[in-house]
Amino acid sequence: MKKSLSLSKVYRLLEPGPVVLVTTAGKGKADIMAMSWHMMIEFEPPLVGCVISNRNHSFSLVKATRECVINIPTVELAAQVVGCGNTSGRRVDKFNTFGLTPVAGSLVKAPLIHECYANLECKVVDTKMVATYNLFILEVLKAWIDPSKKHPRTIHHCGKGVFMVAGRTITLPSKMK
Repeated sequence: MKKSLSLSKVYRLLEPGPVVLVTTAGKGKADIMAMSWHMMIEFEPPLVGCVISNRNHSFSLVKATRECVINIPTVELAAQVVGCGNTSGRRVDKFNTFGLTPVAGSLVKAPLIHECYANLECKVVDTKMVATYNLFILEVLKAWIDPSKKHPRTIHHCGKGVFMVAGRTITLPSKMK
């Protein structure tokens, strides 16, 4: 029998995708934040909606520079992802603290994270919903991927320190007959 679920826990049912690491750069310093509230909005050009709390250090950096990189880690980086999510870039150099390697982007000043499976260089193209919902619309300008990882095992946040790991991959017919 089903039971009522607290509305404050609904987000745990709808987490949209893998936890990502968003990198920014400003005032001579790079930062990393963990984020799981993101969604694809358009195929081409690729548009991504990202909710970044205005309490996060990265919020002001994205707002000021209008660019960032979405880095997609695999399960092997889970400890670093959680560490980045539990510390503030105002006080901690997360690249040094968590042993991550910054790599220069080709189109944005924010660094890519070398250890991540994929990296998406982005620019902010719409801020109409930032004041109300902290929702930035990003256009992916350049995408990088490690071709050696065919089906990467990403991590997905379920709330309260619980994560699921992407698992078995299946193939189903994609066209109706």
